[in-house]
Amino acid sequence: MTQVNGRTAEVIPLPRRALNGTVHVRPATVTGPPAPVTELHPRPAREPGLLAGAARFLRHRLTGEYPVDDFGFDPELTDAVLMPLLRAIYEKWFRVTVTGAANLPAGTGALVVANHSGTLPWDAVMTAVAVHDNHPERKHLRMLGADLVFKVPVLGSIARKTGQTLACSSDAQRLLRAGEVVGVWPEGFKGIGKPFGERYRLQRFGRGGFVTTALRAGVPIIPCSIVGAEEIHPKIADIRPLARLLGLPYFPITPLFPLLGPLGAVPLPTKWTIDFGEPVRTDLAAPDTDQDHSLVLDMAEQVRETIQGTLNGMLAARESVFR
Repeated sequence: MTQVNGRTAEVIPLPRRALNGTVHVRPATVTGPPAPVTELHPRPAREPGLLAGAARFLRHRLTGEYPVDDFGFDPELTDAVLMPLLRAIYEKWFRVTVTGAANLPAGTGALVVANHSGTLPWDAVMTAVAVHDNHPERKHLRMLGADLVFKVPVLGSIARKTGQTLACSSDAQRLLRAGEVVGVWPEGFKGIGKPFGERYRLQRFGRGGFVTTALRAGVPIIPCSIVGAEEIHPKIADIRPLARLLGLPYFPITPLFPLLGPLGAVPLPTKWTIDFGEPVRTDLAAPDTDQDHSLVLDMAEQVRETIQGTLNGMLAARESVFR
């Protein structure tokens, strides 16, 4: 046991066979609340307000002079129209507090790996705002989404325009090698759709595909722990026949939905904290580490344990769900 930023932590080295003789230590499994982090980078000035940004956006649309990358990402649309709306929810509804922002690296790509919850993926959207507003280079979080996201009319188009892409290793590697910050939620639908009684209990992290992607791109993994999202839509039941009929992974029943109809889909105004943990370096690993399935699974489990330990500490320090 040792002390990390004033917290009790267990430090366990990764297997030496993958590290070319360099001892690589995984991030600590946190058993207490996250310590305050002194940010290394000043927070950059914000973009223009909603009206000014929208006016500039419309002028550029009329001339057709706006950039769109190979993935369909439209940064001007995102910054001028969508981001101000999401930021209002971020600041006024969920009142998000961010810790560990100094762990978001400048000058390189990074893979943000987070817990998933809340029935609807508000956690992914709020993490995107947190990354953009706290990254030293104001980078957008390029989220990896499930096929279902891109099959839904309108939603799929918006997802593409805001920088999301399919959860595909080759696409993720392209983005990471280009210096982008990529976000992944390894629990998938099992995490976001779990019952309220299982809140803050991480599901399996799949087969470790995110570790393989990070190793091949040579970028750090940033464990991200989110508290507050579990309670926005407490899922108490699931109508599975209806879910299968609609082609959905689940059809949730919450205290407010479907009882209140569309109003029941409004998330509860819980108080959120998003913590960015210490980076897990992958550039020290041997060139063939990504081919060692057992080691990849071990690293994925270590990241999962780090996030779970941080969640436990954050929950122990939380005084109320709503403030």
